[in-house]
Amino acid sequence: MIRFLLRRIIQAIPTMIGITIIAYFIMWAAPGNPASQLALNPELTQRQRQAMMEAIGAFDPFHMQYMRWLIGDAPIEVFGITIYGGRMMPTFDRRGNQDGEVMGTRLGVIRGDFGMSYVSRQPALDAIMLRVPASVELGLISLAVGLLIGLPVGVLAAVWQGSIFDQATRIMAVLVSSIPVFWLGIMLLLIFGSWLGWLPMGNRFPLSVTGEYSLVDRVRHLILPVFTLSSFSIATFSRYMRASLLDVLNQDYIRTAYAKGLASRRVWFRHGMVNALIPIATILGPSLTGVIAGAVLTETIYSWPGMGTLLVASVTQQDYSVIMGIVILLALATIIGYMISDSLYALLDPRIRLS
Repeated sequence: MIRFLLRRIIQAIPTMIGITIIAYFIMWAAPGNPASQLALNPELTQRQRQAMMEAIGAFDPFHMQYMRWLIGDAPIEVFGITIYGGRMMPTFDRRGNQDGEVMGTRLGVIRGDFGMSYVSRQPALDAIMLRVPASVELGLISLAVGLLIGLPVGVLAAVWQGSIFDQATRIMAVLVSSIPVFWLGIMLLLIFGSWLGWLPMGNRFPLSVTGEYSLVDRVRHLILPVFTLSSFSIATFSRYMRASLLDVLNQDYIRTAYAKGLASRRVWFRHGMVNALIPIATILGPSLTGVIAGAVLTETIYSWPGMGTLLVASVTQQDYSVIMGIVILLALATIIGYMISDSLYALLDPRIRLS
């Protein structure tokens, strides 16, 4: 298992490099520039803005900008070879004048420096990490709800194949999978938040002067975004579980278990469900990152202070450092998710040997 994980980590290195090149190229080729965020004074002349763009290296070739972002300004040694990233990045006041090299020497992404946010004027990684707990909380709870509801529903639909329950859950799964997340979120917000007034309209905490809240308040603020985000997971897991368990229930060892006189529930959940979880493990790892990455719309609808709302705001404001930081973190989470799926194979099926 350790050798397998080490091999996957080594294989992930060129994958990550390719992701950074593609993502940075998209940012580089996008229209507009961050100069408007460096100085918000509308009285700046075109010459001042031009000087700012030249100072930050916006007119340099793509490969120079990419290497500066990846390696940084300080030299780095690789196998005895010294590599230089580029120039130091200055900051500007509201009049477009340089403050000096106050940003210091950037170390580059490979050394954990994602640069400075053009909007908040703080390290991009710090701005992202402030939002990570909210996104992880919403994503993990939504994934847990999807598993706790979707798997039992799939099991019951399989053992009661052809029943009213089976038909109803299949129709609901297709219906929920077809509904756009943003439309579902808006409808739930309109019905339960605006018309009925049962649940909060958004945010992670109740708004108050003292900032105090209870566990009940936290749960009430979680209900709508969690249900919106987990609805697709419930439908996906239930359909996968039903199809997988139907295949398992036709195996010879299941008939042998029935012939030994074992109770139906024990056969379903102890013998059948464990083996039917192998296909679920295939989508479980990507689903973990998919739920977190897919929270962009949900967080925006419910004003949830996570990475999704930060990403939308950063794209609108052309805050490239924050955008690239979120892209890199999501790419790492995706790779880790696939490694988790591969590792689960060995835990669920002893016949699989990872070497």
